[in-house]
Amino acid sequence: MDSTSAAVAGAVTFLWLGMVLAISFLEAPLKFRAPGVTIPIGLGIGRMVFRALNLGEAVLAVVVVVAVATGGPSAAVVALTAVVVAVLAVQLGVVRPLLNRRSDAVLAGEDPAEHRSRAHLYYVALETVKVLALLALGCAALAG
Repeated sequence: MDSTSAAVAGAVTFLWLGMVLAISFLEAPLKFRAPGVTIPIGLGIGRMVFRALNLGEAVLAVVVVVAVATGGPSAAVVALTAVVVAVLAVQLGVVRPLLNRRSDAVLAGEDPAEHRSRAHLYYVALETVKVLALLALGCAALAG
């Protein structure tokens, strides 16, 4: 990759990685442990935070794709970019709507323990894949 495209792709990728780590793996689980935060309050906060995170991720994904596409990337960088974008697309297009329906039901008064959903587990699994792919993509982009 040319040096400017590599620097942009690497910097934006690591910024994206930091955002995902901070929100998904720190803020999200910790907010439910804070004193006075009920499940409905935590869900309301979580929906707003993840809506903002996902919007930011979409913007960063576009920047990474443009930097990679214009930089003469290696096959590894192209493949890792495709993985990261595909994971984000599945999260936004498939899993987030399931999570929104679930949180709507809980906010409407449904007991969260009554009907368990696996959508949260799918989201966490995809976040883990995305984190690993972002780490590899950032390293590969900066390596050349």
